[in-house]
Amino acid sequence: MNAMRLPGRHRALLDELLAIAERLYAESEGFLERPDDAQLWYNRGYAYGILRALDALGYAPYFGDRMQRVDAEDIISGHELMPWGKAWQHGLEMGEKETREVLAPAPGRGSAD
Repeated sequence: MNAMRLPGRHRALLDELLAIAERLYAESEGFLERPDDAQLWYNRGYAYGILRALDALGYAPYFGDRMQRVDAEDIISGHELMPWGKAWQHGLEMGEKETREVLAPAPGRGSAD
C-alpha cells in the first residue's frame, strides 16, 4: 500500500487515526447544507484536523491515496463567524492537537519504538 516503513506502534496508530478520519468524513457528508447541526461541522473539522496534522508531521506518504484532505482549505469561507463555522474550527484545532498528542513519543523515549 505504501513505501513508508514505520514501527508497528506507529502503523497501528496511523491506521486507527485514518479510520477515524474516514468515518467522520462519511458521517459528515453534506455538512455544508446543515448549519443547524454543529456536531456535523465539528466532526468534519476534526477529520480535517487529523489529516492536516498527519501531513504536517510527514506521514502523508504513509496514507497515500487511502485518505486525502477531501475539503479545500477555504471550505468554510463565509461561515467562520457563525456558530457552525466556529464548531468546524474547534474540531479542526482539536483534531490536530489530539493527533499530535497521540503520535508524540513518551517522555524520555525519543521517537524510536
